[in-house]
Amino acid sequence: MKTESAVAGDDFLQAEVAQLIVQSLNLDVAPGDIKPDEPLYGEGLGLDSIDILEIALVVSKRYGLQLRADGEDNHRIFSSLRNLTDHIKTHKAA
Repeated sequence: MKTESAVAGDDFLQAEVAQLIVQSLNLDVAPGDIKPDEPLYGEGLGLDSIDILEIALVVSKRYGLQLRADGEDNHRIFSSLRNLTDHIKTHKAA
């Protein structure tokens, strides 16, 4: 079970990642309007593969992650804001 501070930290990271997505892609959407479980690409947020690559670069720089274009888990990692945030939380550099 998560503590309140862990949940607050998760929410903060999720909001921060949503802000990074909006800023890096110059989206005409508020970060708070990105629903955590909606798809980032396709019918969800409507991003394409080039957008996902750009997000991967920004996330890699910001959080010190290694995200590869041919990574097996990319589909899962970038399937939603929640999955991306969970991946960052688990793998970010200290």
